[in-house]
Amino acid sequence: MSDSLKIYLDGEFVPKSEAKISVFDHGLLYGDGVFEGIRVYGGCVFKLEEHLERLEYSAKALILKMPWSRQEIAEVVCDTCRVNDIRDGYIRLLVTRGVGSLGLSPRTCEKPSLIVIADKIQLYPEKYYTEGLKIITVPTRRSGPAMLPPMIKSLNYVNNILAKIEAQHAGYEEAIMLDDAGYVAECTGDNVFIVHKGTVYTPPPSTGALKGITRAAVLEIAEALEIPLKEQPLTRYDIWVAEECFLTGTAAEVIPVVEVDARPIGDSKPGEITNKFLEKFHDVVLKDGTML
Repeated sequence: MSDSLKIYLDGEFVPKSEAKISVFDHGLLYGDGVFEGIRVYGGCVFKLEEHLERLEYSAKALILKMPWSRQEIAEVVCDTCRVNDIRDGYIRLLVTRGVGSLGLSPRTCEKPSLIVIADKIQLYPEKYYTEGLKIITVPTRRSGPAMLPPMIKSLNYVNNILAKIEAQHAGYEEAIMLDDAGYVAECTGDNVFIVHKGTVYTPPPSTGALKGITRAAVLEIAEALEIPLKEQPLTRYDIWVAEECFLTGTAAEVIPVVEVDARPIGDSKPGEITNKFLEKFHDVVLKDGTML
């Protein structure tokens, strides 16, 4: 992160060293807030409208009233990129509940805070995109709809962080999380796809999977490429015997998986269909969004 980076914080751009929130902000105290991770490619903020719609839905689900219009937030996002001369990078958009008391009640929070960060990012080394990832399944289960609907992209990511810790302690970069019934939900930060006998499969959101923006882009790409795709519950066995596997996420983009739980996927190399999605995705991101 550059020392000259400017952060948008409640109406003004401030140096990153001065971008501070109150210790009484409920986003800090309780993870009470929502966020979006957004990519910008060649000056195109990828699927900005879809990200802002999901932000609004998440806020509504938490009864977090945002005083800004979608257009106002869009302008802030684009301005943050311009101020920092970011044409290829990552945007973190946050809305916290705001300053309140030490109690849980959000009624003490009078005004939410809007924060936007735009910077460079590289989640995985380039070799993983050409050689593929090796991942495992971890014990920590994904929170289900009855606990915290996975459609809400909240600031509380402890569930995913616990799974990430388990993966890293075992020597892996990423991990699959199951739901309470034992079906595949998602990875710690990415959606899961497999290819079996020419058809692409991915778990439905009802299993605990986030309705990912990149996931939705892959659904559109499958239709454009006329590749059959089905949303249905998947078990670990389904992944073990798949010919291909790949993950999707805003930061991860589309990344192939070549081993799951010590079982090789296909011939242990990124598959043909996965590579088609990768190629098409890199084309789509340059034009499907909002230009700076």
